[in-house]
Amino acid sequence: MNTLLALLAATFFIFPDGASGTELPSGDEIARRINERDEGLAVSRQVTMEMTEASGKTRIRETQGFRKYYGKEKRTMIFYQSPRSIRGTAFLTYDYPEPEHDDDQWLYLPALRKVRRISAADRGDYFLGTDFTYEDIKLETRVSLKDYHRNTVGESEADGVHCLLLENLPVSQEIAEELGYSKVLQCVDDRIWMVRRAQMWDLKGQPLKTIHFRDIRQVQGIWTPHLIEVVNHKTGHRTRFRFANVDYQAGVEDRIFTQNALKRGWRR
Repeated sequence: MNTLLALLAATFFIFPDGASGTELPSGDEIARRINERDEGLAVSRQVTMEMTEASGKTRIRETQGFRKYYGKEKRTMIFYQSPRSIRGTAFLTYDYPEPEHDDDQWLYLPALRKVRRISAADRGDYFLGTDFTYEDIKLETRVSLKDYHRNTVGESEADGVHCLLLENLPVSQEIAEELGYSKVLQCVDDRIWMVRRAQMWDLKGQPLKTIHFRDIRQVQGIWTPHLIEVVNHKTGHRTRFRFANVDYQAGVEDRIFTQNALKRGWRR
C-alpha cells in the first residue's frame, strides 16, 4: 500500500494539473487545425444581435449575414434589416490569406449615404454598439496567424467540454494597440477544433471581456455555433449573437460581396 501511495504521489508531482503526460500540440498546430476546420464554401444566416447595458436595457438588431471563400480569401457581408433607424447599414470585409496584405473592410451608413473604409488602425474599435471589435467580427471562429505569437499553456474545460488552452500574445506593441488586447486566452475544443471560450486582457493587463461560443451543433455536416455571448468586465455591457436559418448548401451570389451591394442592400 505504501508503494502504491508513493507512486500516486510521484505521478501528481510530475503532472500537478492532472495532465496525462501526453505531449500537447503546439500553439501553431492548434491554430492551424482551427483554421483548417470545415466551414463550407459559403453560408447564409440570420443573426439577431442583442446588446444589453449594465442597467438591463436591451437593444435588438436583426441582420442577414453571408460569407464565402474564394480559395483561401474569405469575404463577409452583413446587412441590417431592423430597427428602421439603422436599416440599410451594411458591413463588408475581405480577409486575405497573405500576412503582408492588410484586409479590406467597408461600412455603409445610410444616414450619411457614404461608404466608410475601415483602416487597420481602426480594427480594434467596437462594431456598431456591440462588444465585438471589427477584427472579432472578421475572424468569427478563426484565429489570426499574423498578429500573435501562440503557446499551448495547459488544459481546461468550457461548458463541460475538454479544451486545450491557447495563449495568444501580440507580436508587437503596435499590433497590441491596434487590436486593443495585450493577451487572448482561448479554450479550444480539441475534438472539433473550435474555440469555445476566449478571454481578453486590455493594454494594461486587466481583464477586459470574455466571449463564449455556445449551442454548437452540426448543420449540413458542419459544426456551427448558434449563440455567441460576450461580456465586457469593465462596463458590464453584454452582447449576444443568435444565429438562425443557417444554410451552407443554397449558395451565395458573388454580387453580394461588392461595394455596390453595400449601398443597394440585400434582396431575396
